[in-house]
Order: sequence, then C-alpha cells, then structure tokens
Amino acid sequence: MNERVDLTNHFLIAIPGLSDANFFHTATYICEHNEEGAMGIVINRPTDMKLNEILDQLEIDQKESPYGEQFIYLGGPVQTDRGFVLHTNDGRQWESTLNITQEISVTTSRDILRSIIAGEGPRNTLIALGYAGWTGGQLEEELGTNAWLNGPADEAIIFELPDEKRWEAAAGLLGIDLNLLSGETGHA
Repeated sequence: MNERVDLTNHFLIAIPGLSDANFFHTATYICEHNEEGAMGIVINRPTDMKLNEILDQLEIDQKESPYGEQFIYLGGPVQTDRGFVLHTNDGRQWESTLNITQEISVTTSRDILRSIIAGEGPRNTLIALGYAGWTGGQLEEELGTNAWLNGPADEAIIFELPDEKRWEAAAGLLGIDLNLLSGETGHA
C-alpha cells in the first residue's frame, strides 16, 4: 500500500491538457491536505472585482482607503460566496486562521479585512472568493492520472509575481517548462 504524501504548502499545477475550465492553466496553493481531503486556493485567477466592492457588501467602512483597490481572486469552484485571505504571518492573530507554515496562513474572518483596509494588515495578502477542494483520496487519484504536477510552494510566486506568470513559475520550480509539454497524453 502506498503511503499518502502530505501536499500541504505545495503548488498543484494544472498540466496544459487539463480541460476542466475551473483549473485550466492554474496554480493552486494547497492550504491543507489530510486523509479527509485537500483544500487549496487558486493563486492566478484574478477577477475584475476589487476589495472595496466586497467591503461594501459586508458593510465594512473603508474611509477612502487605497488598500481597497486590490483585486479579488477566484480561489476555486467551491463556496464562491465565501472569502479567504491567504497571507504572510506578521505575528498577529485573527479570529479564524489556519497556520499553514510559519510564514503563510489563511484567514476567513472579517477582522483581517478591517485591518487590511486600515493599512494594518499582513505584509502580503491574496484575497479570494471560493476554494478548490477534494474529498479523501480524490486528489491522489487525480495525481495518479497525471492531471497535475506538484511541488513545494514558494511565497514569492504567490505574493510577488504578476498573476499571469505564476502558473509557469510554479512549474519552473520543478525544472519544467510548460510550453514544452503537450496537451495530449498517451501518444507516441
């Protein structure tokens, strides 16, 4: 029997031929992976929605803050009405936070949004609506069909690179040039 590999704090990189529209050319940061399943945030799908639009809906006062201009990401197809803030750890605690590593956490409580808009939030943030989720064994099965590449995550790719470069950069950490991969499998 194969031992399960924990993919927490890894990138899940869609191969070029993955036809699922939810994950076509995506890089997903895996926040949690255990026997019950996996949860991640797609890091390269910005929407045209900005934070201040979300804050209006939540009735959180913005006071003309410049921090409300950051774009919101489509974090995945599950619970797209729920917000997730992927962020660096700067020593502050929020009401509902999952510490993924010493450097990166994901928070789902409104208190972090209030801090971000006040200019007192974490150094780096990626705010997403929805997440990518897999039931127990599902992700392992998909990896077995070669639908994904996976490898250790890099904070700089999540928070510093332009969105359109994150997919290829995540694969580049593995020494793979996605432009050289065929979108087809099983043909010689």
